[in-house]
Amino acid sequence: MIRTAVISMLILTLFSGVAHSEDRNAAVQQATKVSDAWLKLIDEGKYAESREQAATFFKDHITAEQWAKMAAAARKPLGAVVSRKFKMAQYATHLLGAPEGQYVVILYDTEFAKKKGAIETVTPMLDKGQWRVSGYYIR
Repeated sequence: MIRTAVISMLILTLFSGVAHSEDRNAAVQQATKVSDAWLKLIDEGKYAESREQAATFFKDHITAEQWAKMAAAARKPLGAVVSRKFKMAQYATHLLGAPEGQYVVILYDTEFAKKKGAIETVTPMLDKGQWRVSGYYIR
């Protein structure tokens, strides 16, 4: 009887881990789609629209005017995107300086007309049931 219970617990633990992994994989896929669409807005210079589609956390920390100035200052000197390739994505529940939640940190290898070898980091978060971008950084 005890052996059956122990085996049952091990099986439940194994399947729980698989389900958890599948949930994270689905989150990464959804967040990546959102990130790709959001980057397209940035590429097109649609900064106001990109802010509107961003997470509440993002909008609470930067006004539309501030975002437009910052985004333009960061992107215009780089020129147009020549290529962008997905590099990696990491699911997280804790990020420095951000509230606890569900995040996916996504890195892209990006080549701009005036800057080769850039890395773009986009961080969508689960915001009111939808994945929305909460951070963007170019290195």
